[in-house]
Amino acid sequence: MRKALLQLHGAVFLWGFTGVLGRVITLSQTWLVWYRLLITVVSLWVLYAFLGKIRHIPLRSALFIAFIGFILALHWVCFYGSIKYSNVTIALTCLSTTALLASFLEPIIVGRKFDWVEIGLGLFAIAGIILIYNTHLQFSTGIVIGLISALLTVLVSVTTKRIINQYEPEALTLYQLTGGFAGLSILLPFYQKFYPEPNSVPVAIDWLWLTVLAWGCTILTFFLYIRALKKVSAFTMNLVLTLEPVYGILLAFVFYKENKEISNWFYLGFALISIAVVVHTWRLLRRRES
Repeated sequence: MRKALLQLHGAVFLWGFTGVLGRVITLSQTWLVWYRLLITVVSLWVLYAFLGKIRHIPLRSALFIAFIGFILALHWVCFYGSIKYSNVTIALTCLSTTALLASFLEPIIVGRKFDWVEIGLGLFAIAGIILIYNTHLQFSTGIVIGLISALLTVLVSVTTKRIINQYEPEALTLYQLTGGFAGLSILLPFYQKFYPEPNSVPVAIDWLWLTVLAWGCTILTFFLYIRALKKVSAFTMNLVLTLEPVYGILLAFVFYKENKEISNWFYLGFALISIAVVVHTWRLLRRRES
C-alpha cells in the first residue's frame, strides 16, 4: 500500500509539473502539444509492439476513442494557451474547477438528475473565478482559455466513462493519444493559415523538455497511475488527485516566483474554489462508500 501511495503521489506530482514545462518550452501552445503527442505516440507504439501489448479493436470503437483523444488534445492546447496568456498558477486554478463543471455537465450528457448541492458548490467556485478574473484583468484571456480547457477535460472524462470498462487501459490510452495526434495534425494546417503561430520549430533545449514532458509526465505517469489504481481505494485516489493544482502552483512559485505576479485577492478566490472542490470530493466519496 505504501508503494502504491508513493506511485500515486508521484504521478500527480508529475502531472502538476506539466505546467512548469509548458512555461519554459518556447513553442506556441498548439505546436507544443503536437510535438508532445508526436514523441508520446511514437514511443508508445514502439514500446507496445516490443511488449506485444497492441490490441486491435473494432473500427467504430477506435474512431470514437480517437475522437475523445482529439478533444483531449484540444484540452491540452487550451491549457498551455492559458499558461502562455497568463501563468501556470492561473491555468491550474481554472483546471481545478473540473470536478464542479462535471456536476453541471454530467446530468445533461448522461441523463442523471441534477444535484442542487453540487450546483450550489459550483456557484461558490464561480464566485472565486469571478473574483480572480476581476482582480487580475491582465490575465483575463488566460482565464477564459483556462476555463475552456477545464470544460474540455470534463467532456473527455464523461465520454470516456462510456467505454472505460470495455477495453484495457493500455489500449484505450494508445488509441486516444493516436487519435489526438492525428486530429491535431489534420487541424494544424488550417489553423496556421487563419491564425499563424510563431515558434513552430523547437530550439535545442526544447527537445529536452518535450522529451521529459512526453516520457516523464505522460507515459511514466500513466504507468504509475495504473499500478496505483490496483492497490488504493477510490477515496484515496480522488483525494490525492485534488492535489495536482496544489503541486503545480507550488512548483510555479518555486521556479518562476509567480506568487509575485498575483495579488492577495487571488488567494481568497482560490480558497473559495478549494473549499467547493474539497466539499464536493468529500460528498462524492461518502456517497460511494454508502
